[in-house]
Amino acid sequence: MANDSKVIAANAAFYAAFSRGDFDGMEQMWADDDAISCIHPGWPAIIGRATVIGSWRDILQNPERPQIVCAEPQAIVDGDSARVLCIEIVDGTALAAANHFRRVGDGWRLVHHQSSPIAQIVEQAEDDRTSHRVH
Repeated sequence: MANDSKVIAANAAFYAAFSRGDFDGMEQMWADDDAISCIHPGWPAIIGRATVIGSWRDILQNPERPQIVCAEPQAIVDGDSARVLCIEIVDGTALAAANHFRRVGDGWRLVHHQSSPIAQIVEQAEDDRTSHRVH
């Protein structure tokens, strides 16, 4: 369980760096190699340290960057790898997010971040039965 709390703390530090617009803090969150990747909502996959870090620099330098709140983080730890699945609330819209970490020394460093919109489930009555449609 101690690893779970350390991964959750690393995940919280990631979102705190984003909220503060702290590029140096964000850069330090990521592993120091080219085996990292990121998929921002609506973007194609980004691979490699220079490109991933550059994308965060551009986002954090934007004065109109969205506000993000992480909700319901759940850690899954498997040896020196871990991931945190959570809900990102981005300017009032819910996104599903996965943050993958690698143990480096005594800490956890990001190796992949991905977030995307969550389909809304709408209940609709049909012939006295309730059905679900995904939008």
